[in-house]
Amino acid sequence: MEGQQARKMRFSFKNATIVVCFVNLIAALLLLQGFVGISHRRSASARQLDPAQLRYILESEEIRRAMEPVELIKRIKEIEQEAFNEPEAEIQQVPKQTAAVDLSKRLKDLRAMNDANSQKALEEWRKRKMERARQREIEKNGTVTSQTV
Repeated sequence: MEGQQARKMRFSFKNATIVVCFVNLIAALLLLQGFVGISHRRSASARQLDPAQLRYILESEEIRRAMEPVELIKRIKEIEQEAFNEPEAEIQQVPKQTAAVDLSKRLKDLRAMNDANSQKALEEWRKRKMERARQREIEKNGTVTSQTV
């Protein structure tokens, strides 16, 4: 009897929990060491480049710089500066432009008016449809009550 009690005391849930936590802690430390070791090896290998790899990197940088549209970038910057520096007094609207703007405003107003007319027609249609539905419901209820009588 004393032997069984000793075993129960030795393998209690508390002791089992402590053992599991200890094993988890060791596993976490091993995983952490593995991740740190991998990143350390990568950074060390990145520092030690072969001359061929270094030459390849330098050539690719030169090719990338040669492919940049330098003249286009300069011209864009010039255009931006010109647009930014132009005073508004120099910009005058051509009569054709003012006529075009006026015409576009009138068309927008016409569209807005058409939208209002469309909305009005839609509301009238909805009212008629609802009225027809009410009439059908009344007729349906009237026929049901007459059949039951």
